[in-house]
Amino acid sequence: MRWMAVLALAPWLAAAAIGATPTAATEVTAEQVVEKNAAARGGAEAWSKIQTMVWVGHMESAHAPVPIMTFVMDQKRPNKTRFEIDAMGQKTVRVFDGAHGWKVQPNRAGGPDTKPYTPQEVTFAFRAQLIDGPLIDYRAKGNVVALEGIDEVEGRKAFRLKVQLASGETDHVWIDAQTFLDIKYERPSYGPPGTPSTVTIFYRGYKTVEGLQIPAVIETPSAAGQTPDRMVIEKVALNPPLADRVFTQPGAKSPRSARAAGLPPEWAVGRTPSGPAAPQAAPTPGPESGTK
Repeated sequence: MRWMAVLALAPWLAAAAIGATPTAATEVTAEQVVEKNAAARGGAEAWSKIQTMVWVGHMESAHAPVPIMTFVMDQKRPNKTRFEIDAMGQKTVRVFDGAHGWKVQPNRAGGPDTKPYTPQEVTFAFRAQLIDGPLIDYRAKGNVVALEGIDEVEGRKAFRLKVQLASGETDHVWIDAQTFLDIKYERPSYGPPGTPSTVTIFYRGYKTVEGLQIPAVIETPSAAGQTPDRMVIEKVALNPPLADRVFTQPGAKSPRSARAAGLPPEWAVGRTPSGPAAPQAAPTPGPESGTK
């Protein structure tokens, strides 16, 4: 019945497209857009039951030393993350336990080099709206949502929502006016010198996982004329057992393993669903990608 809902919005969409002011009879509210978005994604109740989620896939980037890299991303409510990338056997790990973060990268000697998050990285990770995003149950999260208008995103009409997070951060979400799925997201970030910037993300190729709609590709634009960075999600696990120790400060000799996270061995970093180890890419759309 989704097409009927779209037809009902058609007069308002046409008015917005030509710059006219919609009438009260055809005006759409932010709450209605959020409700349709939640329904399109599988339902707010279904998402509320997801306490942990694991993504396995690969990254593609023309800016990385290796063009394709495999990854495993663990998420646990309320905002714990572990993002591990494998580039030809060398692992890079970013972990956030909800209050503190660490990053592990290979040093020149080939061993692990562990550093704490910068204050900007902590802020960026702390404000992330993980698992179900900022719109589902937004009031319970303390977020405020406003419908700013309608834009054209890659040739498709999309509702532009302004989301004021409880943390004070202001994000923007674009919802496809036909499918009511998220297609674009923007949030503030900071560059290496602490200068403000904006992270822009596009969601593509949604697939159904146990009744929930999850994007298969998360893309971050690069400079004009350059190939964008892409996170390709090949496998998704909903509510796998993830112990809190998965999100603690990484030890020099204790990398994350699929078995430790309660996942089958074939989900280990360095494997794709087809089995062989894959080359690599850059963690642009990852959990703390806005701060380098």
